[in-house]
Amino acid sequence: MKELTIDIALKRFVPVGAATPVTALRDLRFSVKPGEFVCVLGPSGCGKTTLLNIIAGLDSDFSGQVNGGGDPNRGGPIIGYVFQTSRLLPWRTVAENIQLVLRPGQNTGIVDELLAMTGLSDFRDTYPERLSVGMSRRVALVRAFAVEPDLLLMDEPFVSLDEATAQKLRLMLLDIWQRRPTTVLFVTHDTREAVLLADRIIRLTASPGTVDKIAAVDIPRQQRADSGIIESWRRLYLQES
Repeated sequence: MKELTIDIALKRFVPVGAATPVTALRDLRFSVKPGEFVCVLGPSGCGKTTLLNIIAGLDSDFSGQVNGGGDPNRGGPIIGYVFQTSRLLPWRTVAENIQLVLRPGQNTGIVDELLAMTGLSDFRDTYPERLSVGMSRRVALVRAFAVEPDLLLMDEPFVSLDEATAQKLRLMLLDIWQRRPTTVLFVTHDTREAVLLADRIIRLTASPGTVDKIAAVDIPRQQRADSGIIESWRRLYLQES
């Protein structure tokens, strides 16, 4: 594995009609160590999703470069991407949705293993319309880990869920990540979520997004179930009330 380095001098969206150009990112630079779980915080519209799309190679129209994040023996980084919605194909079952992302020759046993880890074994032959929103998000999580990614990108994957369901999925994510370590870049606007999950937090400014603060979360993971500890850390290091 190699360190992921991001150096985006400028990302600007071309105006449509009489609209003015929108500068999404400017002078945005940071790195992510192999196996690190990094949360990117920032207000709405600061370019968080744009950043992930650039790293994923979905948007190449920017000034700068993104390097590393992969295993050189596999010819470049394998990327898993979890979006804000599950994006499951409605005409395919849970297992079929996951199997679509497997590489030729990859062991298909990983599908059943991950379904078992997320409590979805009994739903492998179920179609998405029969799943709750929370279950659909679990399937999306399984699909992202099934590719055995060098880098896992997550764009507010638990947004719009009730807090109890979101917390269950956060803990499930940590459990899978600890069993199947990979580098994670997780976008959120929720500082409590970031403190619970991250090794480091990178906070962006309002648009155009650039790095405002980088903070290592030094709370032992076994203590992060304590909301009081998380609140104290937020106030001390992020100056949030």
